[in-house]
This record gives sequence, structure tokens and C-alpha cells, in this order.
Amino acid sequence: MSTRPRSARPTIYDVAREAGVSKSLVSLVLNGSDLVSDAKREAVQSAIAKLGYRPSRAAANLAADRTSTVGMVIDDFSNPWFVEVLQGVRTAMAPRGFHVAIRENHRMGDRLVNAIDGFLNTQVDAVLIAAEPGHDFGPLGVPTVIEGTRLHTVEGADHVSSDQVLGVGLVLRHLQSLGHRRIGHVSGVGGAAARRREAYQEVMASIGEPSRCAGERNETNEEGGYAGTVELLRRHPEITAVFAANDTMALGARAALREVGREVPDDVALVGYDNSQLARSRFLDLTTVDNRSFDVGLACGEALLRRLADPGAAPQDIVIPSRLVIRSSSASTPR
Repeated sequence: MSTRPRSARPTIYDVAREAGVSKSLVSLVLNGSDLVSDAKREAVQSAIAKLGYRPSRAAANLAADRTSTVGMVIDDFSNPWFVEVLQGVRTAMAPRGFHVAIRENHRMGDRLVNAIDGFLNTQVDAVLIAAEPGHDFGPLGVPTVIEGTRLHTVEGADHVSSDQVLGVGLVLRHLQSLGHRRIGHVSGVGGAAARRREAYQEVMASIGEPSRCAGERNETNEEGGYAGTVELLRRHPEITAVFAANDTMALGARAALREVGREVPDDVALVGYDNSQLARSRFLDLTTVDNRSFDVGLACGEALLRRLADPGAAPQDIVIPSRLVIRSSSASTPR
């Protein structure tokens, strides 16, 4: 007679004991093996039904040397841009039984604590890098996807991003259609900001206007946007429009403009990039580039699933078209 408490969850050993077979044979039945006789299979299935046994996912993962966890690395929890990327990743991976864990790159004094290393130490099944990797990596040993335009890469990783050049072109052509030519740009550090800055410079050159840029060494957050706009106004007070490298920087830009008595959009147009929840707020109501974060996240999740199924597949470079969202922060040039 079994001594297992009635409240305890039945185990594979209980099923084996009830059916009068070995644990290994129960595993074969659970995995649908055709090596088991009909009689033994029926005995195991009857025992499972009688005991109410349910296979443990944790135990199955342990046996398969998997955790069913994907590690997602981001740069800044305070910037809401990654939320929709995460939703897209979960939409793709949750139905396949995967959990998405998030870690942030951060600094302890002068030392960068890289979240990639932390995830590898906890043996995740795959890594999604939605941040600057910090340096070039060799193969991580797990399926890897890099989201966005980054300064560094990981050997063998897939890349998924929105079309940065298209997005910058859309928002600058919109400003030009409103009569703006003296368009300033508030930039920052990182691969995405660098690519948007290059695209801005290319568009301005195409219309015969000089680049009016500031803040290249600033962080791409609200404070960086504020400081960059202060610098931009000091160097180029003639600007009639400000293009911020992302929506969070646009928030800082608006504060700097207000401090010098320039209201948006009456005195100066303001546009951003990302179409984050911040851009949709009534305070900013920001014209911005929709980089389709959910679709990018969905493509990242699908790429991870493909690589999990075929780790040796050739890396892919997936680009999602951007689109323009016009709101009240952009208006015609002031008289």
C-alpha cells in the first residue's frame, strides 16, 4: 500500500507502480513511442486516469536540458518603447510554452553589468537582445536574435529591425511639406540614434540645408533630450522644427523649448520617433514615426522559434517598414 499523502501530486513513479511497469516505460508512453505493447500502454493510461497524473513541465524541461525561458535584454526600464516589442515576442512564443524574462543592462560605478552574461549563467534557451550588446560577441551557444539597429553584433544572430531610413525620411518630408527647412535634430548615443542621425543628414543635404544637430553624446532619455535641445537652441536659434531621436527625448525637448518661451506647435514644430505610449499622451500628442514595435517583436519571436528548431540555419536580416503618425505637435512654420 502506498504511503504517499493523498494531497500530494501523483508522480511518474506512482503511475509506474500502479501500472506494474518501469518509470522508463511510462516515459515511452507519455512520449508516444511505438515500442510499447498495447497491453502495457493500456495499463499505463488506466493508471494515469485513475491517479489524475499530469506530466510536470519542469521535470520534462530538466530531462530535455531546457528551461522554456527566453531572456530579453533591454537598456532602460524607464523608456516605454520596449513594451510593445515584448508583447509581440510573447504573442509568438507563449503558445509554444515559452516564458520571456527581462533584464536591464546597468552600471555599478564605472562597470557595465551586461545582462547577456546574466542570462547565459541561468541557462536560458534563447536570447533576444533589444539593447546595445556592449561589444561584439562570438556565438553565445544559444539561439540569438538582435532587435533594432545596434553598434555591435553577435556572431550567428538573426537581426530584426524597422526601416530607420524610411522612417526618418517620412517624418522630415512631412515637416518640409509644412514649410519647414531649418529643422534641428536632437540625437544621442547608440546604433539606432546614429542611423537616424545619418539619415537626417542625408535628407537635409538633399534639400540643400545644413545639418543642425546636437546632443550626439547624450543618453537617449528625457534628460538627454532636454540637454540636447538646450545645446541646439544655443547653436541654432533660427530653427523652426525639432526632430528628436525618440519620443522620450522629445519630452525633454519640449521642456527645453518651453523654458525659452517657444511653444509647440505655435512657435516650433516637434516630432519624435517610436510611436510609444508617451507620444500618444494628450500632453505631447506627438507626431512621430511608428516603427511597428509589436510587429518587430512578433518577428523576433518567430525568428527565435525558427532558430530553436534549426540552430544551424543561416542568419536572417528582417526589416519591417516604418510609417508616419501625424498628431498636433507639428504645424506650419510660424509667420
